[in-house]
Amino acid sequence: MAERTRVLVTGATGFVGGALLRALRERDDIDVRGIGRRRVDDPDVASLDLSRSVELPFGAAFRPDVIVHAAARASQWGTRAQFRTQNVDATANVLELARRSGTSRVVYVSSTSVFYRRADQFGLTESSPIGPDFLNDYARTKHEGEQLVRRHPGDWVIARPRAVFGPGDTTLLPRILEAAARGRLPFLGDPAHPAVGDLVYIDTLVDQLVAATLAPGLAGTEVNLTNGEPVPIMPTIARILGELGLPVPRRTIGRTSALGLAAAAETAWRLGRLPGEPPLTQYAVWLLASSKTFDVSLARRLFGPPAIGMEEAIERTIAAARQGRAEPVR
Repeated sequence: MAERTRVLVTGATGFVGGALLRALRERDDIDVRGIGRRRVDDPDVASLDLSRSVELPFGAAFRPDVIVHAAARASQWGTRAQFRTQNVDATANVLELARRSGTSRVVYVSSTSVFYRRADQFGLTESSPIGPDFLNDYARTKHEGEQLVRRHPGDWVIARPRAVFGPGDTTLLPRILEAAARGRLPFLGDPAHPAVGDLVYIDTLVDQLVAATLAPGLAGTEVNLTNGEPVPIMPTIARILGELGLPVPRRTIGRTSALGLAAAAETAWRLGRLPGEPPLTQYAVWLLASSKTFDVSLARRLFGPPAIGMEEAIERTIAAARQGRAEPVR
């Protein structure tokens, strides 16, 4: 029997990292372990603070051939120090761990937000300009993480997913559903010309990350990952809400007005040091009310077309959300 590839997944208790961990466990040619922020009842998943120098927690027998760094502060709100600690310092420590462990490849799960500007953007590619300005500290620190990875002396891949969704999502769709349930979700933008954007379904992303982990000849690759089927953003959200029996946005707020409201809310939260995050942020407005589409020709050449198209992905997401809402609250 051939020796199995040893893979370490960071962020293994999160949405993307957890899905990747489960997929790798199903393969006979992979020996996988995980690192997560939360403690879980799983001997192969360790709880570690990546913002500090870390040692391999699984003993000398497990020295990873590949590290997939999916851990991050994937939030639209927080202090610059929080983002720098969790997205930059953590990445530096993972790269140092890779150097000490003799890891052959590091796959860094970045974000397409590094490209975003305060405008509609169409057909973005891997060579589209990045910075020097960013929409928020999340995008800025993911870019800083990329810069660290590019300086890594070993084999590396930078993978940039766009708006990951699907069953198990703990960030994107749950926030939208909560806002709609409370009657706080307006239609952002122009209903006559709604913003369109790419998304990536979780199963598509996992397939692509598995390929980025194992496929030869990818050293130094940077690749944007989406399903390659842009959708009208607010109408798609309205469809999901309607099928779940939640209030569909009736009130319309134009993008400029929404940005003003979001800026005021952010100022109030910062000055008042209020808990949680504002009900609306400028980053959220740009995500929901501006078009961001990608040319994913490179991803298609490297990994092939998604096994699940957007229509089926949306239907699966609705079915999972419907089931989740039917479960009793514990």
